[in-house]
Amino acid sequence: MPRIIAIHEGTIPISSSIANAYIDFGRMDCSIVAIVSDVIRNGRPLTGYGFSSNGRYSAGEIIRRRIAPRLLEADPDSLLTDDGVTFDPVKALPVMTGDEKPGGHGERSVAVGVLDMALHDLAAKIEDKPLYRWLCDRHALGEPDGSVFVYAAGGYYAPGRTLKDLQAEMRRFLGLGYTTVKMKIGGASLREDLRRVEAVLDVVDGAHLAVDANGRFDLATALAYGAALEPYGLAWYEEPGDPLDHALHATLSEQYPGPLATGENLFSLPDARNLLRYAGMRPDRDLIQIDPVLSYGLAEYLRIQAMLQRHGWSARRCIPHGGHQFALHIAAALKLGGNESYPGEFEPTGGFADNATIENGHLRLPDHPGIGLENKAKLHQILQSLHT
Repeated sequence: MPRIIAIHEGTIPISSSIANAYIDFGRMDCSIVAIVSDVIRNGRPLTGYGFSSNGRYSAGEIIRRRIAPRLLEADPDSLLTDDGVTFDPVKALPVMTGDEKPGGHGERSVAVGVLDMALHDLAAKIEDKPLYRWLCDRHALGEPDGSVFVYAAGGYYAPGRTLKDLQAEMRRFLGLGYTTVKMKIGGASLREDLRRVEAVLDVVDGAHLAVDANGRFDLATALAYGAALEPYGLAWYEEPGDPLDHALHATLSEQYPGPLATGENLFSLPDARNLLRYAGMRPDRDLIQIDPVLSYGLAEYLRIQAMLQRHGWSARRCIPHGGHQFALHIAAALKLGGNESYPGEFEPTGGFADNATIENGHLRLPDHPGIGLENKAKLHQILQSLHT
């Protein structure tokens, strides 16, 4: 039966000169982990890799002092699937969250999510399956999607960036094979943001453009932007107000007829449940963007999906935040609505395999065992350095 023999943790920069309406990314960093097992393949121990998604800083102190020690001190058999063949991240979740009070999810949920990713990577590698296939087999999900819709998120604010630069960026996304793009709003005046939106609408039609305010607006501003954006028929209007201001979101949903999207800054099953209860979310058009890595990992995300389905939500209305390979596998296995992408940003963790090709806004699934982070050469080199 497999055993964990070591957990290694580190921090790497994913900094950038870009900014959204709330923060700049000049000092952004990321936690990385390697979970080493006693299973030997090709003369080396199988190792699972994980990293925190972008937008939240590294959670190394929590990983080192609380979460990783619980895994190492646990009864080894308690972390395995019922047949004892491989690790079971669903069983590992209560181990990692033991002795933690409810609420206050914040960075704790990120720390757990990093290790959850590594456990899923390792579990699938032990059975020599791509993660999406392993998930479908282990959780009786049926056949996975053969390809996943991906959209390109960009349009950030940056010093000296002009409208022509913004248009060129969006044309580059289309040239890469994306059909839907997203841009930032809320970091300038409404008048200036509308000029930016209209510039992008010269490149793509409204149905293929989403806008993201990153939680910047108060109610009056959210409504003003909504009224101004409505005629464009946008793909969606994302995170208009503070992620926990459900009253703001509910009021906006009564007045803005187009799709709204939110959830990337909610980190647990109770958070997701409150979103449905109080935020006026409409299952026929709105999108839920909870990021599995930031919200206690895929083990918790499976619980969130079950809750959403009980409340009449299709998994196709979920498009996770994050823009990386782990989310790609999850989207395929759970038959979600798609996956975010940040072409050229948040490297080395962001993005897909080095040889990935987008065709008509979709990305086919890789066949490498586990998540396939070994197919991102720069990232793999960094991850390997944790334990070799």
